[in-house]
Amino acid sequence: MSKTTRATLALQQAGVPFTVHSYDYDPNAERIGLQAAEAMGADPSSVLKTLMVLVDNKPACVILPSDQEVNLKKLAAALGGKAAQMMKPVDAERITGYHVGGISPFGQKKRVPTVLEQSAFEHAEVFINGGQRGLQVKLDPRVAAEVLSAKVAGVV
Repeated sequence: MSKTTRATLALQQAGVPFTVHSYDYDPNAERIGLQAAEAMGADPSSVLKTLMVLVDNKPACVILPSDQEVNLKKLAAALGGKAAQMMKPVDAERITGYHVGGISPFGQKKRVPTVLEQSAFEHAEVFINGGQRGLQVKLDPRVAAEVLSAKVAGVV
C-alpha cells in the first residue's frame, strides 16, 4: 500500500505535521470507522469519519467521530441550509476522486464546504482518512480545521 496519496501530499504542501498509520481494511465491516479504530487500537471518538452530503442539493463534507451519527438537520443549519441528505456513493467518489472507505477531506478533486464536529477538539490528535482504504493520518484537529477552512459545529 502506498503511503503517498493526494491527501498526504495536500497536507505536506500545507506544511501540516502529521503521521501516517495503516491498518487492515475490512470491506465487509458494518461500520468502517469503528473497524478502523479497532484495528488500530484507538479510541473510536478519536478516529473521525468523512461523510459526503448534499445540503440544499449542493455537495458538502462532514467530519465526525466514528462512533457518532450525523444529525442532518443540525448539519444543514451549520451550513446555512434547510435540508441535508447523504450523498450517493457513486457521486461521492466522482466529486472527491476517492473510493468509498478511503474518502479523505484533504486533497479532494473539488473543494466543498466542510464541517468538523466540535467534539473532535476533545482530543489533542485525531485520525482522519488519508485518502486510501486502510490509511489514516494522525494530526491536531485544530490544524485540520484550519487547513480545510472547516466550520466547527455540533452536528451529532
